[in-house]
Parts: sequence; C-alpha cells; structure tokens
Amino acid sequence: MRVLGLLSGTSHDGIDVAVVDFTETDGRLHGRVLHEDSVPYAPELRARLVAALPPAQTTMAEVCEIDTLIGQAFAEVAADAAASVGGVDAVCSHGQTVFHWVQGDHARGTLQIGQPAWIAERVGAPVISDVRIRDITVGGHGAPLVSFLDELLLRDRSGFSAALNLGGIANITVVGDGTVSAYDIGPANALVDAIVTAERLNDLGYDEDAAIARAGRVDDALLDALLADAYYSLAAPKSTGKEHFHLDYIRATVAEQGRDIPVADLVRTLAELTVRTVAQDVRRAGIVFLAVSGGGCRNPLIMQGLRDALPEVEVVLADELGASADAKEAILFALIGWCTMHGVPAVIPGGTGAREPRILGTITPGDGPLRMPEPVTGVQSLTLG
Repeated sequence: MRVLGLLSGTSHDGIDVAVVDFTETDGRLHGRVLHEDSVPYAPELRARLVAALPPAQTTMAEVCEIDTLIGQAFAEVAADAAASVGGVDAVCSHGQTVFHWVQGDHARGTLQIGQPAWIAERVGAPVISDVRIRDITVGGHGAPLVSFLDELLLRDRSGFSAALNLGGIANITVVGDGTVSAYDIGPANALVDAIVTAERLNDLGYDEDAAIARAGRVDDALLDALLADAYYSLAAPKSTGKEHFHLDYIRATVAEQGRDIPVADLVRTLAELTVRTVAQDVRRAGIVFLAVSGGGCRNPLIMQGLRDALPEVEVVLADELGASADAKEAILFALIGWCTMHGVPAVIPGGTGAREPRILGTITPGDGPLRMPEPVTGVQSLTLG
C-alpha cells in the first residue's frame, strides 16, 4: 500500500509531504520512501494563519475560510506528490494545528484544520485525518504521536536512546529498559520564529543558519526568567504549544526585565533556552544516543550547543535511523495512515499518556467505495529504506 503523509507543524511555515510504499509480512513492516518534499505556504495564507492563532482573537468565519484554503493547499501538494509516483492508495493528513487545549496536566481537546474533503477530491484516494483527538478521549495528550514511530526505530538499541524533534515545539521519545516515555519539552523554534517574523528580521520567518543569534549574546537574567516557567517542572506525559509559548509571552517576559534587550541577544537567548531545556531532560533520563529531526536540527548553534552540553551522548541526525531528519513527521503520518487502514492502533500509552491504544483518525472516502484491506494484528517491527 502506498500512503501519502501530509502535515504542517507548529512552525506553520509550509507543508511537508512524503509517499511511503509499505509491505507487511507477519507484522514485519517495511517502508520504502518514494517521495519527500516541503512546500512553503503562500505568503498571504501564512499571514492569515499567523494572524488567527492564539493569543489573537478570530471569528468562526475566518476559521471556516482558512480551513478551506489550507485544505486546498494541502490538496495541491498531495496531488503533485501522488502524480510523481504514479498514484497512491491512501492519504493521511495531519492538517494544521490551530489550538491545543491543555487544562492543568491534561489535554482536553485539539483542533487541526485543512479540510480533508478537498484532498480526497483532488487525489481520488481515501484520506485519514483528525488523528489526535481519539488519543485524548482515552486520557492521552494527543502528542507526541511521533513516539509510535520512534519506538519502532529505537527499540533494538542498547541502553536509553531517544528521538528528539525540534519543530516549533521540542518533543522527545525515550526508549530503554523495556519502557517508553514521550512528551513535549518546550519551545524549539516557536519563540525565535515569532520574534524574527514580528521584527521583520528577514523574509524567511526563521533564523537561517543562526545568523541573527550568532550576532548576539545570552542574556542570563532573561534566560533565568524563561527557565522559571512552571511548564518545565511538570511531570511527563505533558504537551504544550503556541497557546502558551507565543509572541506576547516573550514580550511580557522581556517587559518584566525593565530594560531594553537588543534583538540579537533576545534571539540568542531563546536559542539557548532550547539547548538548556533539552539538555537538562536528556541528562536526567540517562540517554546515551540522541537522534534529532525537525527544522531545528538545521540550526548549527542549537546542534553544537547540544553536543557541547551533552559530551557523553551520541548526538546524530534522524537519518541514522533510516528516517530523513527533514521528512520524519511526514513519514510518521504515512505510517499512521497505513495503520488506520489496516485496523492497527498507531499510538502507545507510554508515548502520550493514554490509558489504552486506539486506532486513530477519521476516513473520508476517495472517488469510489471505501474498501478496507484485511486487518493486521499489529506492527512488530519497522524498517525504512
């Protein structure tokens, strides 16, 4: 079965896509990546999306329009990717998260938009979507779903190993000693991207090659104030997002300092915040191998900072596991799509905090009748190549 995975992450800068050709024998699953790409959002669509995100106020009319526009944008990316490999059997679209409702230490709801009917109409294949909420209904956080893929890729390693994704939010999966733990650590690119965009420091919306951060220095007092956020002391499993870590959050913390902070120092301090919070949790878990993916793995300042802070840890890109560091989450959603179509729960309780695993998502039929393949009892192993 060829499954196309689609998502836009918490950096909301574009649409990641991967097509994976899966074959299965007695629970052993092999995936061959046929296509991967990342397509930027049209500037005007990204601007509307950013303007509607928390803590901004918006209207249901705007939500409806953006839901349609993002669905259409996803549909075009999916159609091009499907055509490039001669067609696909199913699509799994994560969509774009616009709100993740966490109350206390529990996730209560989550909202991803990007109307899947547009994708089904354009591609002609069934579309799995809305994949996070079922996990929340059984006590999970609906995140990080990537823990399902990470556990399969890390399970045969000795000692404690981890997969770290540095998207808008940093999340980690720790595997070892027969246990799995996964959670959101805190912001990775979200706060830096917010400052770069708001201050119009470049036209990219992110700090390419850490050029801005390299021009600044760490402001220790500001860093201490940021590290004092109560989120970091919460026990796992836990999840967070831009509902908490956003532009106004940074501005309020800076205002509390009662002094001007040069913008390059601010960006440098926010990059150091990611290094400190990640390194702290890696040391605490006794991790000896760390595979990094997401946009933040292309930030040389963060990567070198992690290697300097963790001299006893082997820090590599996720490519070492067979999953491209840039396309790992798109591969994940292709895997979730395959699992849903075959009746396999694509979540592990240790990964999200759910009481029990569940089959994820809602299915929108393609051109013809919805025909499900024979169910599979589970996935015992996964290889990518």
